[in-house]
Amino acid sequence: MPGALASGFPLFPLPMVVLPAELVPLHIFEERYKTMIGECLAGDSEFGIIWLADDGLNEIGCACRIERVLERFEDGRMNLLARGTRPVRIIERQRDLAYPAGVVEFPADVHEAPQPELLTSARAAYAALVQKATDRAPSEAELAPMGAYAMAATVDFGPAAKQGLLELRSENARLALVTRLFRAALKRLDLVDRAQARARSNGKVRFG
Repeated sequence: MPGALASGFPLFPLPMVVLPAELVPLHIFEERYKTMIGECLAGDSEFGIIWLADDGLNEIGCACRIERVLERFEDGRMNLLARGTRPVRIIERQRDLAYPAGVVEFPADVHEAPQPELLTSARAAYAALVQKATDRAPSEAELAPMGAYAMAATVDFGPAAKQGLLELRSENARLALVTRLFRAALKRLDLVDRAQARARSNGKVRFG
């Protein structure tokens, strides 16, 4: 669905995909991006991280806001943390600024209530994956405010899967997709565990 438009919106093409709610570390070293980030800091404004894939720059990325600057260097380089805020779509590229920019829109989701069964399935799959990966089960209080983006933002999926989430304009569709992704990741962890167990047993199944 169409959303609000913005002109001169700063764009940061990178070989990565960021999701709303995801926290990402960035090292800023190119002059044009030093300028861009400096303006974003001065105005407490957003910039867009857009996936620069092998086949070119994607149309949809994620707007981000600088959460904090971790380190500044004398030559203007910076280490910072940025957090994804909302999807952004490039309408037109602009070449008249000191850094990459464009006319963008912030696409709106369809108006729908999350289906309880989809939300329950997604949170259950997410909780199982977190427990498997960290040996810590997230509490009900932790899970209660989490939607599809918030859950997926804490899991290291590949860029194609994350891009697929960004391009969906339905929370119910995103919940269905993250449930499949969480379950697939859980299966991969199970396979890794079994492979490691076989390696430790030198190919033999041990009893007792």
